[in-house]
Amino acid sequence: MNRRIHIMGASGAGTTTLGKALAARLPHVHLDSDDYLWEQKYSKLSPVAERLSSLKDDLEHQESWILSGAICGWGDSLRDIIDLVIFLWIPEQLRLERLRAREYERYGEEGLPGGSKYGDVETFIEWAALYDTAGPEVRSRVLHEEWMAGLNCDVVRLEGDMQVEERVAAVLHHMSRQFPE
Repeated sequence: MNRRIHIMGASGAGTTTLGKALAARLPHVHLDSDDYLWEQKYSKLSPVAERLSSLKDDLEHQESWILSGAICGWGDSLRDIIDLVIFLWIPEQLRLERLRAREYERYGEEGLPGGSKYGDVETFIEWAALYDTAGPEVRSRVLHEEWMAGLNCDVVRLEGDMQVEERVAAVLHHMSRQFPE
């Protein structure tokens, strides 16, 4: 059975949403890389050694887990303990619309032009928009493809605009084919 699952993709692709949905259907605990990446959410990064140590400690205390989010670079040492990677990709326009909606939910009017968080939101959206075109120096498809090429486990690719339940069904189907009852 796939006891150690990692879900990765661009910001706004739905990794956290899928992680939570799968954890509701499987005997797995859901963890999100953002909870380890940030010392102060979205403003101050945790030191790499601290975030990796904390994440490893939490993973070691769980028999089965789902880790959503980005760990390329700082989490490379986890590659060999992952049983299954799920890669999510959705078209850039849809992804950026989702991110703008999420940022509005997070900051409200302060994230709009004239608001105190507007600059932060625009900087984040500009960074997120690089995913499909940038090189491996940032969180990008190129970086993710290179990272996945070094894996020794199955990779399930879920590309396109799919509903969460469609994604869950695809993952569960893959898992059932791999380990039939």
